[in-house]
Amino acid sequence: MSIFRLALIQLSVSSNKSENLLRCSKMVTEAASNGAKIIALPECFNSPYGINYFKEYAEKIPNGPSCETLSKLAKENNIYLIGGSIPELSEDDDGCIYNTCTIWNPMGELLGRHRKIHLFDIDIPGKITFQESKILSRGSELTVIKTPFCNIGIGICYDLRFAEMAQLYRTQGCDLLIYPGAFNMTTGPAHWQILQQARAVDNQIYVATVAPARDETASYVAWGHSMAVDPWGKILVEADHTEKISYANIDLSYMKEVRENIPLMKQKRTDLYEVISKVPE
Repeated sequence: MSIFRLALIQLSVSSNKSENLLRCSKMVTEAASNGAKIIALPECFNSPYGINYFKEYAEKIPNGPSCETLSKLAKENNIYLIGGSIPELSEDDDGCIYNTCTIWNPMGELLGRHRKIHLFDIDIPGKITFQESKILSRGSELTVIKTPFCNIGIGICYDLRFAEMAQLYRTQGCDLLIYPGAFNMTTGPAHWQILQQARAVDNQIYVATVAPARDETASYVAWGHSMAVDPWGKILVEADHTEKISYANIDLSYMKEVRENIPLMKQKRTDLYEVISKVPE
């Protein structure tokens, strides 16, 4: 299938996990009823975003209530579900907590998990200071999800800033990159859009981001503006900051045309430079 519909759910997230899961369920079901085959949720869709919340809301995968909800939704709606992210409590009982995206197939089976590789540690004087590494552990693997529609590379929020990661996904056969992410009111207006366009144009690939809706009363205020960008850098859809579902048609034949018109992969000077993965595929 060369064209399929992608849905980005910009969910309003509260401190009540049960309410978050219920609202998520309603919006996923609506998106599926409108023809979406792949549906994506935002970063920390089951909990407020912040180092003070990660431990309280953490769950083991795949047996916690959030994963049980996602599995059921994927199966009932016959969709591929990119489960945003949740704070994951390691099954090894080592106390580690990860910021983790789970991915589910139409049979409700766990296809994979992506643990956020690059942790959000920044200090912009007078604007924002944040240090995920105080609580979270880093992931150590790239995550490629194979579906009948296309291969999908998964990143979470800060992963978007690292061009090499997107390049590796392209070389591993991905046609779509999905980044659940919660940029803030400082980095969002400055970099959210341009980073997505850069990843898309550099790699001649579709890029989508999924943010939570903005809550001005939260301790961490998200920018919103969930978005999908095509391989030419054109914005296919962009939400505002409110809760809503955005849809984009992913056209693989158009992507092929872009790659044929400007054959970047054939023109790379791998005799001079190369981006390689240090993780076995």
